[in-house]
Amino acid sequence: MTKQYLFLDFEFTMPDDDKNRRGFFQEIIEVGLVRVVHNTVHETFSSFVKPEVNPFLNERCKNFLDITQDDVDSGITFHELVQQLQACTLHGTDTTVVTWGNMDTYVLRRQCDHWRVPYPFTGAELDLSLEHKRFYGEQNQSGLMKALLEFGQSANGKHHKALDDAMTTFEIFKLMEKDKQYLKKAESPSIGELVDLSSLFTKLLRWYRANNSVENFPPRIRGTRSVIVPTRVVNWCGYEPLR
Repeated sequence: MTKQYLFLDFEFTMPDDDKNRRGFFQEIIEVGLVRVVHNTVHETFSSFVKPEVNPFLNERCKNFLDITQDDVDSGITFHELVQQLQACTLHGTDTTVVTWGNMDTYVLRRQCDHWRVPYPFTGAELDLSLEHKRFYGEQNQSGLMKALLEFGQSANGKHHKALDDAMTTFEIFKLMEKDKQYLKKAESPSIGELVDLSSLFTKLLRWYRANNSVENFPPRIRGTRSVIVPTRVVNWCGYEPLR
């Protein structure tokens, strides 16, 4: 069975202010989806979605997302959104849904429960921000744009535009997969190489601060359990990544 990934991003309604967040029912008002098979984009989908519980957007939401009332009024319904998401899984494939954070699937499930419609996905789901945190040994989960910048990359689209953010999630996924392949190819260290690893990292940090550019960053340091990639240091020894 063919493996496919659905990179998914939603934008939501929001309360007037954080004081009114409790009890506010968030609704999806924009969807961006990128369907990927064999690391190639096979389909993209983008649409505004009509909110129904709170049909009128407040000024905070419109300003933050750069979205208008006319945008959502012309969008598809939530039921049509669910049908579109279900259709993306009907390709005889093993599907994994990938999001940045768990909010997208949480709000989708909550809306499905509210309208009593089946949740559109039955396969695996991957929170890439959590995977990113674990893989690079970071203390906290990073925001989407911050994570991309740490790879020395910049976004091609606009943040908080659903399709652009879904595409950015796919770009980070590819970069992480590349780093994982580096790890698989890394040679096992000798005892002597492990002993002076902390000294190596100290020297590397000084070098990088003095030569802080992606072009000058070495692609890899051989003979250690560390893999060097643009603006990232990934290692197997439990050290915090250099920033």
